[in-house]
Amino acid sequence: MSDMRLLSWNVNGIRSMVKKGFVEWLQEDSPDILCIQETKANPNQLSRSIKHIDGYYSYFSAAERKGYSGVAIYSKIAPERVEYGFGNPRFDHEGRILIAWYENFVLFNIYFPNGNSSKERLDYKMAFYDVFLEYVDDVKDKGHNVVICGDVNTAHKEIDLARPKQNEKHSGFLPEERAWIDTFLSHGYVDTFRMFNEEGGHYSWWDLKTRSRERNVGWRIDYFFVNEEFKSNVKSSFMLSNVMGSDHCPICIVLKN
Repeated sequence: MSDMRLLSWNVNGIRSMVKKGFVEWLQEDSPDILCIQETKANPNQLSRSIKHIDGYYSYFSAAERKGYSGVAIYSKIAPERVEYGFGNPRFDHEGRILIAWYENFVLFNIYFPNGNSSKERLDYKMAFYDVFLEYVDDVKDKGHNVVICGDVNTAHKEIDLARPKQNEKHSGFLPEERAWIDTFLSHGYVDTFRMFNEEGGHYSWWDLKTRSRERNVGWRIDYFFVNEEFKSNVKSSFMLSNVMGSDHCPICIVLKN
């Protein structure tokens, strides 16, 4: 069997993306698995052409609140099973979690909360981080390999955003958010992009309002992580920064099969 190509993309609204050629793009790019975040739609609001794309099984987790959050997986391979949350009602009702069990790994597609709007939301984000870590550790400690992808909503180091000094007091680059990523990695996980690229200037999100993408004033807040034991299976990890349509670009890993 050939190598496996996985993509992750915060699409910032799947219905608006469809008008921009999302289905055609997916069929042309043809990844083995595509994880998307921020669908902003309930499956019953989606047309059959989005829910049933030729060659793909699809799975959706939607927020109770309309037009908010939401994640989806399109997969050429049918997972053995799919979970739609951590089993914790406080975090499962926002449609941020899909966990797909495959033969060789467990895939976590997560849209982590944004902590920008209030102290309460920052507290919620930090609590979500902790519940996620406990959950993924449990899966890993039982001997499963894990692949974790999605919009983490935090830039880890100064190299991961264009203007670190100006953002030290903003959610997404707060000391406690960055320290949580340190903690997470210390539990035996690897930031796959940094396995292959140690340079700055590579970002996955740009502010639309300031047209910052044209100047590449961005943030790297979308990640693929794997457990330490699985990193030798990762052949490459990179950004698809030329793919337009959202305020994020897709990111990609290639796994040896």
